[in-house]
Amino acid sequence: MVSKQLLEKLPGAGVLRVNEWTKVELRHRRVQAIRDITDIMALLFPGNHNQQYAASCIILELRAADHLLPDMAHIERKYQISRRTLQRARAKLNRLGLIERIGFLSKQSHGEAGWRLSGRFTTFLRFLANTWQDWRAEDDPVHFKKDQALIELMR
Repeated sequence: MVSKQLLEKLPGAGVLRVNEWTKVELRHRRVQAIRDITDIMALLFPGNHNQQYAASCIILELRAADHLLPDMAHIERKYQISRRTLQRARAKLNRLGLIERIGFLSKQSHGEAGWRLSGRFTTFLRFLANTWQDWRAEDDPVHFKKDQALIELMR
């Protein structure tokens, strides 16, 4: 329980906030239950329906576009999403590697600048899966001892 004195020293004193999940939750059963984009967005934006909606709109618009989208202002207007929510969702999608910004000086852009769907996320997941599979199959005693030593250093 939060003491009254501590509560008064906090910004927004007197307002208790609900602990909200902000991390991506990759439980294997939840991942296996994914069927559509709404399930993916619920996994990537747990507990925030506004950002789930904004991210879904961003992904659908980029998927439908036949060129780079210079900005996301039309998504904001078309789906009546606040700028802050849209920018937060866009930033998280970018950090995860689902979308990417291409500058006009990039070789890929042909003089254009804008947003597009990215392949970095799938590349990352494949790399992670392959690394894990290789590590599990490894039976070299030298590597096993190295892993043990590294774990001891984590103390």
